[in-house]
Amino acid sequence: MHPALNILGLVAVVGVVAGVARRLGWSEPLALFVIGIGLSFVPHFLEIRLTPDIVLVGLLPPLLYAAAIRTSLIDFKANRRAIGLLSVGLVAFTVFAVGLVAWWVVPSVSLAAALALGAVVAPPDAVAATTVARRVNMPRRMVSILEGESLVNDATALVALNTTVAAITATVSPWYVGWDFLRAAGGGVLVGLVAAFVLAQIRRLIDDAVLDTTLSFAAPYIAFLPAQEIKASGVLAVVVCGLLLGHKAPVLQTAGSRIAENINWRTVQFLLENVVFLLIGLQIRDILRNLRHTHLSWVQIAVSCVAVLVATILARVLWMFGVSGALHLVRSKRTWSWRVSAVVSWAGMRGVVTLAAVFLLPAATPQRDVLTLAAFTVVAGTLLIQGLTLPWVVRRADLPAPDAAEDALQSAGLVQTAARAGLAVLDEVATDDDPPEVLDDLRSRATERSNRIWEQLGRSQLEIEPPAATYRRLRLLMLSAERGSVLEARDSGTYDDEVLRSALQAIDLEESLLDRIDDAASKVDDELVTSTQRTGDCEHLRDAPRFAQPRTPEGCEECLRDGTRWVHLRLCLACGHVGCCDSSPMRHASAHFHDTGDPVMRSIEPGEAWRWCFRDELLG
Repeated sequence: MHPALNILGLVAVVGVVAGVARRLGWSEPLALFVIGIGLSFVPHFLEIRLTPDIVLVGLLPPLLYAAAIRTSLIDFKANRRAIGLLSVGLVAFTVFAVGLVAWWVVPSVSLAAALALGAVVAPPDAVAATTVARRVNMPRRMVSILEGESLVNDATALVALNTTVAAITATVSPWYVGWDFLRAAGGGVLVGLVAAFVLAQIRRLIDDAVLDTTLSFAAPYIAFLPAQEIKASGVLAVVVCGLLLGHKAPVLQTAGSRIAENINWRTVQFLLENVVFLLIGLQIRDILRNLRHTHLSWVQIAVSCVAVLVATILARVLWMFGVSGALHLVRSKRTWSWRVSAVVSWAGMRGVVTLAAVFLLPAATPQRDVLTLAAFTVVAGTLLIQGLTLPWVVRRADLPAPDAAEDALQSAGLVQTAARAGLAVLDEVATDDDPPEVLDDLRSRATERSNRIWEQLGRSQLEIEPPAATYRRLRLLMLSAERGSVLEARDSGTYDDEVLRSALQAIDLEESLLDRIDDAASKVDDELVTSTQRTGDCEHLRDAPRFAQPRTPEGCEECLRDGTRWVHLRLCLACGHVGCCDSSPMRHASAHFHDTGDPVMRSIEPGEAWRWCFRDELLG
């Protein structure tokens, strides 16, 4: 096929399969991988061979950068110990564990080549794991750890691979291994810091969203290529650069540049992430064809591949439970529970880096074709076995999922705090010369924005339409009419094209903002749904009053009596008891429910009017 047709075919297959997978609730990487295997046996269709340069230079830098700029540097630092244990400790353990097993089961393979295979299969793929993790509502800290692991483990595995590849053809000393690792890690971090600093200084001079996005597309290679040139870790350079630029984006970029960058990189990330899994599946036919030259029987090959797959899976399980047990023995304050260890140990699906790295093995490597098939078996086995069973493992572990109600409350509180900060600045800088109607409009906008978030915490919009929802509904109808009027003017040929485009762009911008607000409200509604009920749809919330006379308006009844402190106050709508929230040390509001059975309480914090049914766990 013509290269252009190959590109078109890749994009078309990715779009169709990913769209169907999302609609059916399937894992996109798994679906594309399986489809790729099937398409690999279709003659003369998408005959694309993966090479190390395509993946490690062409695809990996932008993929890592796209993930890094959207990763919280604060979360990364908070979880640095767990990330280090997984991305460095676990990778090293996997290299030796899998390498020794491969040396034992693969006939005629050297120890160096077997360790190289261990390095190839060591790094899990973040996309496959986190796609499933987010769909099954895995705790956010675990998702952050898995994402952080995936950003660093590729660098560790590739350094180990370079060392073991060198050992295949020459003698390697421990000093060489240590120096190679320090040069790769230290040099990668240093180049990443320099690249981030230089790009940050350039960004301060750019206020055009198109130019800024252009610079953003070049950023991963500005960090990657110099690091590779000095034999440092280009992967680590890209990660460091992306983490820092993503963290500093709010002060370095304009709002328009941040929005454009976010949209463009989401598109790039979607295409690249899904294309690589399709490409993995497409390689199976060539890999099987190359095995015709080996002298081993299919039984020997199958035993070797299955043994490597089992060793790869068990290495992660043993490491996780071993580390967890050690942390329990030393009574660490930040240890992992056995349930967390079980879920993280099973979230080790491999991906495109593994398949690309195996092609870095020298052509003269003993049993190279068998080792390549073993790497593919690890990718396929972990994607299919762990990918399909991870949701079941998460459900069996019964870990606390992200609380939609708490997220909504935090969002509302954050927006209100931000609005207060904005109003405080307005009061400071406003002068007597400023038109009063302008000041009133600014104060009204800040208050409405805060109130709009709080309205989302109330009853479902299917029951009662809050003012913000009414505004959105009516304004969207107005914008539709305005767009129709502009299009009529365009067809009449009365106005200049630039004027028409500017008017349409203004309408599109306002409509997109209204759509984002509507999507946020719908998301809150959807996340607060039970299997048969929507927010507020329970008899206790319907029967409870909106307010009750507080017995102790000055604070939590028990905290006032015992001299303890509270964070927020909650009011029982049955008897007027005032208790402290679950963020408070004593949790007297919840204790009151357990003692009396009174089902509904409400917040009595300033500006809050939401209610909570303890029995049905519904916000109303």
